[in-house]
Amino acid sequence: MAITIRADDLRQICATLFEGAGVPAEDALLVADSLVEADLTGVESHGVSRTVTYLNRLRQGGLQPVARTEVVQERAATALVDGHHAMGQVTAKRAMELAIRKAREAGTSFVVVRNSDHYGAAAYFSRMALDHGMIGFTGSNGAARVAPWGGRAPVYGTNPSSIAIPAGTSLPFVFDMASCVVARGKIILANKKGEPIPEGWALTRDGGQTTDAKEALAGVLLPFGGPKGSAIAGMIEVLSGVLANSRLSTQLLDMASNPDKANPVSHYFGAIDISAFGAVDDFLGNMDAYIASVKAVPKAEGVEEIYLPGEIEAGLRRKRLESGISLPDVVRDELAAEGARLGLSWAGLQG
Repeated sequence: MAITIRADDLRQICATLFEGAGVPAEDALLVADSLVEADLTGVESHGVSRTVTYLNRLRQGGLQPVARTEVVQERAATALVDGHHAMGQVTAKRAMELAIRKAREAGTSFVVVRNSDHYGAAAYFSRMALDHGMIGFTGSNGAARVAPWGGRAPVYGTNPSSIAIPAGTSLPFVFDMASCVVARGKIILANKKGEPIPEGWALTRDGGQTTDAKEALAGVLLPFGGPKGSAIAGMIEVLSGVLANSRLSTQLLDMASNPDKANPVSHYFGAIDISAFGAVDDFLGNMDAYIASVKAVPKAEGVEEIYLPGEIEAGLRRKRLESGISLPDVVRDELAAEGARLGLSWAGLQG
């Protein structure tokens, strides 16, 4: 069973819980919004199911509730930022805002962050560039979960990356994916719900195939596309942890199992000001033409429509804004229990 709840109500519930853990109101709303947006777009692995993990880290000292974002060094188009172990979404937003400002002046920018934390769905931050007539991109390392191609021990995090590109009358092109076959959050959610996972997502601790989510969480994830995904994961590792002179994925911790310990995740952010390369209107028109040409390709048997990155998520978002978000009972119960800690209850969480 699952309940259905309006996005606005769910956002306010989560924001209230983060405020109750000492996060300033504006930052609490930002984190809540990033989680709800993930659920709206079908990325439940990075949605409000993450709330309890964040709250535990805030309460036990792994996360600092009040953010102190420090620019350690910078040039015209670059910066190194220290997040000082605040909530990843707060540090990420500030870093992406800095990247956008620098791109406005220099044409392009690249900002690297150290001492951050899990920042949720990457597209939430790459999309920030769209309203500024820019292309935005980001990536992050994380605790080692993914075996390199041919291996059975974890070396890489799920190491997500995202790029958001504006278009004219078409939907923006928004790419967002982990460098493994599936985001680990999907396996965590399957484990919470007691559901099996498809074969090929992960290996057991001993290197065998499994459809058991619990065994997968104790084992390793597999890179998508074999050596290709493994190479991309390595590239993201270099652009985040190595470039920031910070921790590698193998030196990071499981954030849920170590709520009292800082977990210095690294990210990168960048922006490209389209006007630095020509008229923005020309670019947007060319993007529309490009998107139309892809969608006009003859369809393979059984295919009703050719989708570009971000299109399915945008359709889900429209539907869920109208119909509400389906919240599994286990997640509903977690949020209700957290509310009870604060002496609060919400009608929207009643089954």
